Amino acid sequence: MAQRLIGAPIRLHPLFVVLLVLSVVTGYFLETATLFVIVFIHELGHAAAARGLGWRIRHIRLLPFGGVAEVEEHGNVPAREELLVALAGPLQHVWMIAFAWLMKQLGVADPVWWEYFIKANMAIGLFNLLPIMPLDGGRVLQCLVCYGTPYRRAMSICTYAGLALSALLVALAALRIAAGDLQLNLLLVGLFLLSSNWMLLRNAPYQFLRFLMSRDAAAARFIGRGTLAQPIVVSRQRRLADIVKLLMRDKYHLIYVLGEGGTIQAVMPEQRIVERYLRERPPGSAVSELFVLK
Repeated sequence: MAQRLIGAPIRLHPLFVVLLVLSVVTGYFLETATLFVIVFIHELGHAAAARGLGWRIRHIRLLPFGGVAEVEEHGNVPAREELLVALAGPLQHVWMIAFAWLMKQLGVADPVWWEYFIKANMAIGLFNLLPIMPLDGGRVLQCLVCYGTPYRRAMSICTYAGLALSALLVALAALRIAAGDLQLNLLLVGLFLLSSNWMLLRNAPYQFLRFLMSRDAAAARFIGRGTLAQPIVVSRQRRLADIVKLLMRDKYHLIYVLGEGGTIQAVMPEQRIVERYLRERPPGSAVSELFVLK
């Protein structure tokens, strides 16, 4: 039933499984089940937005503090779409909090449980807005950075920011534990985010390659609707590997190749540069070595 609602397989992260087991042992199963429902509805928001935009969802992985939707799209959809999908999860907490407040005021069920439900929603919603990948806030940050920064650089900025902030969470948890305040949840979450951003850093070249492989379809979309081209001006000695790192996510580019004296020797659509880089790229080749220039 749940899989049909989301349209993708649902997987529990090991941290969630550990939390469920501990909740049974310690007698906090109701609280943990409440967290599960909140996280599930959070992910329903992401999934509904993604499906509405025609995204292909591989699977949904539920975490104690939220979830991660593994999708086929990696930088090959407009940033505004990813922004909408990222915000669709946290927005679910708004109506859940309003509903819980109304039920509490009407005296439906135990008001203590509704109070816990409201606090849990606030905690999960706000935590997911932290600017750390793969949290929703991290995705929002990357979308916003992409508007004024080449995609490859935006990836690096957000990943390094995520590494720094997640390391800070681990440090805070360690300090609290050293002071006698057991903060295992914060420590585990911080370690998970730290390892996730480390993996993002290691996999950045592969994600960027997928971005480049999608540029042909993106270019067709830009040209089909009519767009102002964003110029990229390079010297004839500039390497292809450097040029493709200047491509921006929501822009279509024309590459101006300058010779000595600043004369324009060639104007190329970005597809030619990307295609040659992907198919025929000798390491370190300059643009003048691969194209016949005037």
